Amino acid sequence: MSRITPCRIAVVTFIVLVATSCCGQRGVLTSSRDLAQLTDSAATIVRGRIVLSRVEPHPVYKHLSTVVVILRAEEVLKGAPERTYTFRQFIFDIRDRRDGAGYHKGDEFLLLMNPPNRLGLTSPVGLAQGRFRIVHNNNRKAYAVNGYDNRGLFQTTSSKTRFEAMPRSLAAIAAEHQGGPIALDDLRGMIRQLSLHP
Repeated sequence: MSRITPCRIAVVTFIVLVATSCCGQRGVLTSSRDLAQLTDSAATIVRGRIVLSRVEPHPVYKHLSTVVVILRAEEVLKGAPERTYTFRQFIFDIRDRRDGAGYHKGDEFLLLMNPPNRLGLTSPVGLAQGRFRIVHNNNRKAYAVNGYDNRGLFQTTSSKTRFEAMPRSLAAIAAEHQGGPIALDDLRGMIRQLSLHP
């Protein structure tokens, strides 16, 4: 049986780091969370339009790549951002560095954000799960869809009673929705209900 040497540990560590940097945030696996869990974990829930997005090093830890995002807040569902909401998110995937982690000026989002950590970094709860892009159909009706195509938003048994306690129209959506865009007004209504009845 071969011994584990410091050299082998270094080689394995290097391979893991290279593989991780190739996958990046776009390939990160996070535990599945439903809308109730996302809402409960969020320190700030804000809807608005991106006015600025730029990739830059962390101001103190220059080796960390980050994206700074400024959002014009059109609605605050939790927390107390000002007219603009600014956050800094850590990025390590080369694709995220090239496209600002998918935050583009003019895009509209509903973001369920974690509280900032001691480095001043934050991200949507569950990464792509707590980041809802807002799109409009031909009739200008707004819909929201997260990075998981909204799959699993209402599927956990631990939150089932909270979804069932919502007004009938929202409870029916939660019971039937399997995936795909959801009307923004319905999603906002559900988040308000979940915030009022944790």
